[in-house]
Order: sequence, then C-alpha cells, then structure tokens
Amino acid sequence: MAWFALLARDMTLSPDRVSPSTVWLEACETYQKQSYRNRSYILAGDGVQMLQVPVVHGESMRISEVRVDYSTPWLVRTQRSLDAAYYTSAYYEYYRDDLFAVMERQPALLWDWNLSLVRFLLEKTGISCNLVPTDSFVPPSDLPDDFRYVIHPKRPCEVLASLGLERPYYQVFSDRFGFMPNLSVLDLLFNEGPDSLLWLKRLQPLRPALS
Repeated sequence: MAWFALLARDMTLSPDRVSPSTVWLEACETYQKQSYRNRSYILAGDGVQMLQVPVVHGESMRISEVRVDYSTPWLVRTQRSLDAAYYTSAYYEYYRDDLFAVMERQPALLWDWNLSLVRFLLEKTGISCNLVPTDSFVPPSDLPDDFRYVIHPKRPCEVLASLGLERPYYQVFSDRFGFMPNLSVLDLLFNEGPDSLLWLKRLQPLRPALS
C-alpha cells in the first residue's frame, strides 16, 4: 500500500487535467529475498495472510532476470485465497476476472509479472503514473525520494503516517481483527473500488470502517 500511496502523492489532479507522477523502477539491483518484490499481504478470515510468488534461484539474480517458478500450483492457491478473503467485499466481483486474466498469462520473469500487476492496479485505482526502469544501479542514498529499501515487510515503515494515511477504510474482516494497515493495495481496491484514489489522495472521507 505504501508504494502506491507514494505514486498517488505526486500525481496532480485539477478540474481540467491530470498530471501523472513519475517513478523510477529499480531494474538493475540484485534480487532482494523476503521483500515485497515477490510477496504481498491480504486480510483473510483467519487474519493477515501472505501471498508469495515462488522464484527460481540461480546464478543470475539480477531483479530483471529472476524467473517465476510454476512447478507447483501456487497460482491456483493464490486465486482461491483471494476468493475466500474478498468474495463478500463490495467490488471484488467487479475486478476479479480482469485480475485473474493478468495472472493467468504466467509471464516467465518476475519483473514482467510485477509490471503487469502494477499496470493493472494503476488503471483500476485511477493512479496516473509514468514507470521508468533504471538502466544502471546506484547504491542506496539518503535522498528523501529513494524508497527502494525503505518499504520492506521486515522493517517499520512510516510512509503512510507521513502522508496522513493511517486512517482506516472498510475491510471485510475488521469486525474480527480491527483495521489492518498497509496491506496490498488489492485490499483497498476490493473494498473501496473507484473510491480507492480518494483514500490515497485524502480527497474526502470514505464510509466508516467497522471497529
């Protein structure tokens, strides 16, 4: 969620035009294990659940060359997990078939898998963003807009707090667990649909979450 919030942050909306944000996608780094590069989190009936894309580990681990491992039926399990978690959400059925069509193309490379899903999510959330792959690796810096290693499932992330986006939106299982922040942007999309951009841009309050 934090990454998409940053994309929306620099997108400018006005009555007569939309000015897209621009983000550089790190295409030249060494693949980072246990990161959001191959996983995301959703809220299911038994709590927060991780969805993971298995990869083939080999000598070449440049991020743009990592291959997806389709030797197990993880894609079917992922789709079933999404069905179970979001079947009763307000907008899941509206987006489900298009999302599954993107997933079922089964791109060979993790880079292409991620890029196809990002483009799908940009379109459905209404975020206008130019995606620009890097052509060389620059080591991590202290620049304020270098978030390559800031947004990580194993580290605290203050991005949503800094953007004023710690406020809840409706979640299917919030009556059991309370509001769970910083899940996959899929969670926001399935629950809030076309209002997702309003939440990301803080344009108006959404329907209240269950406590």
